[in-house]
Amino acid sequence: MDSGELTLIVEDPSQRLDKLLAARLEGMSRSAIQSLIAGGFVTAGGKPLAKSAKLAAGQAVTVTLPQPEEPDVLPEDIPLSIAYEDGDLLVVNKPKGMVVHPAPGNHTGTLVNALLHYCGDSLSGINGVLRPGIVHRIDKDTSGLLLVAKNDMAHRGLAEQIQAHSLKREYRAVVYGGFKDEAGTIDAPIGRDPAERKRMAVLRNSPGARSAVTHYFVEERLRGFTYLRLRLETGRTHQIRVHMAYTGHPVAGDPVYGPKKVITELHGQCLHAGLLGFVHPRTGEYIELSAELPEYFSRFLHKLHSKEYEL
Repeated sequence: MDSGELTLIVEDPSQRLDKLLAARLEGMSRSAIQSLIAGGFVTAGGKPLAKSAKLAAGQAVTVTLPQPEEPDVLPEDIPLSIAYEDGDLLVVNKPKGMVVHPAPGNHTGTLVNALLHYCGDSLSGINGVLRPGIVHRIDKDTSGLLLVAKNDMAHRGLAEQIQAHSLKREYRAVVYGGFKDEAGTIDAPIGRDPAERKRMAVLRNSPGARSAVTHYFVEERLRGFTYLRLRLETGRTHQIRVHMAYTGHPVAGDPVYGPKKVITELHGQCLHAGLLGFVHPRTGEYIELSAELPEYFSRFLHKLHSKEYEL
């Protein structure tokens, strides 16, 4: 969450201060919230509030978010698979297991470390030193195509297409179970899971949820599974994984939203960003790129075809 100051209005006076903040500050851990309170960054009427402070309906609570200390991100000579490149942008075919940008516990070996080595200073600075050039992201254990901007003009133009839902993003996935229809749409808002802050969930009638729409198309019906093509209309965190689990068809291998008995041989969800289409922000030309299924995905499909995989 960015630095700055925000004001929250208390609606439920029976709610504890830390729980109020946890519900309103999306993406912030409970320990981080407790540190804010302990550090005097949460105030009312200019006075710091204790965690046990009694709140009043309509009371204004001010939260000051200090500027985070960003670690140095060092270039690393990590091989990249480049699907497209010109003077304004590049499209990387990210392998499964690679983290996109540095975060606690992952300061090296990320796509950003590799990009800094490959591009030098030629990356958009819009997202700061931790995410230079990163226009959108895909999860660590999702493989496939990812857009990177080399300058701020390209970054703004591509981000506008994402906001307008005009950027074409198609994924391939193997999910549990069968589908009655050949195609369909999941329109279900997604927000931070109130019971587990590291997870996302479909949340109806929640102010913290954002519109999320996924279109799916059955490519092949397999024993116990279905091979799907999915098109994102929106791009929420974990959107496909959450929507598939919500419909009762979690992505095979998903350790977070799938069944407790995880398919360990997949080393994460069987999900691949296989197609990307966008209008070039400088030339106006429409560009569409595709990436073949990676080896782990093809191998699992082969096992399902040959009935080698035991349910």
